[in-house]
Amino acid sequence: MNRKTALLGLFSALAIIFGYVEFLIPTGIPGVKLGLANLAVLFLLMRYSWREAALVSAVRIIVIGILFTNAFSILYSLAGAALSLLVMSLLKSSPRFSVFGISMAGGIAHNVGQLLVAMAVVESVSLVYYAPILLISGVVTGFLIGALTTEVLKRVR
Repeated sequence: MNRKTALLGLFSALAIIFGYVEFLIPTGIPGVKLGLANLAVLFLLMRYSWREAALVSAVRIIVIGILFTNAFSILYSLAGAALSLLVMSLLKSSPRFSVFGISMAGGIAHNVGQLLVAMAVVESVSLVYYAPILLISGVVTGFLIGALTTEVLKRVR
């Protein structure tokens, strides 16, 4: 139990650091981020279970939100992370999906979750025009995080 607690603390710290680094890198497109912190979450999902991944994801979102953003950002991130983790957990249970596919689906789901919350907050579906940008960025960043996670999974026992 102590080893697992230490491991989750380590991954939470790593996800927070990645989130901070990501915060410093401007993408030039509102709402689009690299998703570096999701490397830790996807690793935990693939090596352990959705519970560990969810805990680290929630800790990261809350800490980064308190330190660098605001309550709305926390709300958007939690919604995106919850939908993403649900989708990735379901796909993980199927042997037909690789880490790349799981990660890309997670990236798309994360952006869809955030878009749905944004539409609810502004009480308008007009934000749907932004969906193509978010879907493309979800695929691209999901592929990159999937590639990084695949390499980390090969190298870490």
